[in-house]
Amino acid sequence: MMSSGLDVKPQYVHHMSPEPPPEVSYVIPNQKDQRRRWLKFTEATIYSVLLLLLVAGVLLGYYYSSPCAHGLRCSDGSCVWKDQWCDGVPNCRSGQDEANCVRLQGADFLLQVYWGHRWTNVCSSDWTEQSGRASCQLMGFSSGTYSQSGQQAAPSDQSILVISSNFNPEVSFLKQLQLRSSCPGNNAVTLRCTDCGRSPNSSGPGGSQLASEGAWPWQVSLRFAGTHRCGGAIISPYWTLTAAHCVASLSNPADWAVYAGIVRPLGTLFNPAYPVSRIIIHEGFNGQTRRNDIALVKLSRPLDLTDGHIGAICLTNAGLNVTTHQQGWMTTFSPPSGAASGAPYLSETRVSLVDAAECNKSTAYSGAVLADMFCARAATSVCHTDSGGPLVTLQDGVWWLLGDSVMGGHCTVQDNLGVYGNVSYFRDWIQQQMMKHRDA
Repeated sequence: MMSSGLDVKPQYVHHMSPEPPPEVSYVIPNQKDQRRRWLKFTEATIYSVLLLLLVAGVLLGYYYSSPCAHGLRCSDGSCVWKDQWCDGVPNCRSGQDEANCVRLQGADFLLQVYWGHRWTNVCSSDWTEQSGRASCQLMGFSSGTYSQSGQQAAPSDQSILVISSNFNPEVSFLKQLQLRSSCPGNNAVTLRCTDCGRSPNSSGPGGSQLASEGAWPWQVSLRFAGTHRCGGAIISPYWTLTAAHCVASLSNPADWAVYAGIVRPLGTLFNPAYPVSRIIIHEGFNGQTRRNDIALVKLSRPLDLTDGHIGAICLTNAGLNVTTHQQGWMTTFSPPSGAASGAPYLSETRVSLVDAAECNKSTAYSGAVLADMFCARAATSVCHTDSGGPLVTLQDGVWWLLGDSVMGGHCTVQDNLGVYGNVSYFRDWIQQQMMKHRDA
C-alpha cells in the first residue's frame, strides 16, 4: 500500500563539512599601550625643545654677559664693534677706541694705522705736512709738534692705506684713508713728530763720571719746593717722563718745577724753571711692588727744543729690536763721587741689560722684578741712583728711551744690578695719556 506523502519523513543526510578557513587575527592596539607611546613621544619632544632652549639661553647669556664676544672692550666695560675701532668716530665714552690707532714702527719710524684689525702702512702718494701733523696729533703730540715726513719702499705684496688727495685738516685723519692693493710709487710714509734722539757728546769710554754740558739733552731735574727730588726725560716739548713713586705722594702740580739743560747745581741760575700743569700717575701703580711705576709730567709751556742743550729722547717704537746684554747709559743726579751728600751733579754710567731670570735670583732681587720692568748692570758701583732717571741706548744712529729708574742703588745689590721701568711696555698708556690731555 502506497503511503501518502504526508507519511514520508525526511532523511537526515550527514555531510562532512570542509575545514574552516584559517582564522585571521587582527591585533587591536591596547588603549593603554597607545597612550604610553604617545606620552613617550611627547616627553622626548619636550626634552628636545627644552635642551634647545637651554643651549640658546646659555649662548644668549654669554652674548649679553660678555658683550665683547662680538667686539672690543672699552675701559669702562662697554663694547663696540670691531669695525668701529679706529674709524675716526669715538664710540667708547673715554675715546679709547680712537686713542691708539696710529704708531711708528721700528728704527725707520714707519707710520702705521690700525685698520681692519691689523697694522697697515700708509702710502706716501699725496702725503703732505698737514697729513703729518694730523698723524702726530693722533699720537698725543700738540699741533705745533712736527718734525718731518719721509718715505721708504713698501712691500708690494701687502695692502696699503692711501690718503685723500684733497686732505682736509678739519676732518678726522682716519676718515680720509682708503685701503688699496697698491701704492703709486710703491713708497710708504716715515714720520718724525719730534726731532728726538740726537747723539749727545758723551765723554769717556765707560764707568761712572760727571756728564758734560749738552751730553744728555733730554735729562731734566724735577724739583719739589725748589729741591731736586727726581730725574726725568723729555719726550716732547710739553711732556717729561719719570717714576710714579717720585710724585705719588706729592702730586700737586703747583709745588713742582722742571729744569732742563743743567748738569751742575748752579745751572738753575742760568736756566728757566718750567712750571708743571699736570701730573699723571699710572692708575695701576703699586708703591710696595713698584708695579706700573711710571708717571707723566706736563709742562705749562713748551720747552724750546731748538736750544742746543735741550732735546727730546725717542720713545721706543713698536718692533724695535732691543736684546739682552744690549749696551746703554744711565744718567742720574747725585752727589759727587765719594761724597755721601751734597748738591747733586749729573753723572753718566755705562750699563748693559741683564736677563730677568738672573736679576730675580735670591742673591739679587728675589723675584721682585716684574713683567713691566727690566734689569741693567752698571759698569761700576753707583750708590746714589736717581729715581725716575732715564736709561737710554744708541741704535741705528738714534738714542732711545728704554727705561726709568725705579728700584735699587747699584752698590747695595750684588753685581751692580738696578731695576728700571720698561718704557716699551707702557707705550700705549703713554700715548693714551698724551692724547687725552693734548693741547690743541
